[in-house]
Amino acid sequence: VVGIYESGFYEYDSKLAFLSLKSSQEFLDMGDAVSGIDIVVKDIYKADVISRTLQNKLGFPYFAQNWMQMNKNLFSALKLEKRVMFIILSLIVLVAAFNIISALIMIVMEKNKDIAILKSMGATSATIMKIFIYQGLIVGVIGTFLGCIAGLTIALNLQKISLLVEKIFNFKILPGDVYYLSELPSKVNYGDVVVIVIGTLLICFLSTIYPALRASKLDPAEALRYE
Repeated sequence: VVGIYESGFYEYDSKLAFLSLKSSQEFLDMGDAVSGIDIVVKDIYKADVISRTLQNKLGFPYFAQNWMQMNKNLFSALKLEKRVMFIILSLIVLVAAFNIISALIMIVMEKNKDIAILKSMGATSATIMKIFIYQGLIVGVIGTFLGCIAGLTIALNLQKISLLVEKIFNFKILPGDVYYLSELPSKVNYGDVVVIVIGTLLICFLSTIYPALRASKLDPAEALRYE
């Protein structure tokens, strides 16, 4: 044994050994033959396209497998987890939307007199409605912007952050024998980020409609009766 390697993938680290070609052929009694050829590509996310191209050119009895096919079960589990996380995060956004609704309703109740005065001075129901819609959207836009910046910062530096946490608290976040991965790689899908931002802003907008309608329908005479 010359050395021990760590790939970050427990299945490989626990079961895969590297030998010279000659030693492998002697060990397996294969003569000068080989059982397969590994190809390293520059862009790992194009491996499926490259493997299909090789398969079409080589034909039977040869076959080409990419790293995604070899770890199909793992990626299926990750896709399922992604869907579950999307549902959970959607529920969190909905809870935040209800917070916006409740906050705006409280503001409407506190500002009854001010709304009535504005209406008495000639402000239309549409104007009052716009005021509260804009107020809710400002809260939503600021929260979405800060959340997006924080999320991207963490995602782009996830490996460094996990290593720092492990160093400070002296424990392994991802034990290889449990999670298959000993490192925490991350890739930001900016398409998903755009969809999430747009969806969040849309929910924020919808959450402002009811409080704004309630404010716009306020009767000035009723609000100022005891003033």
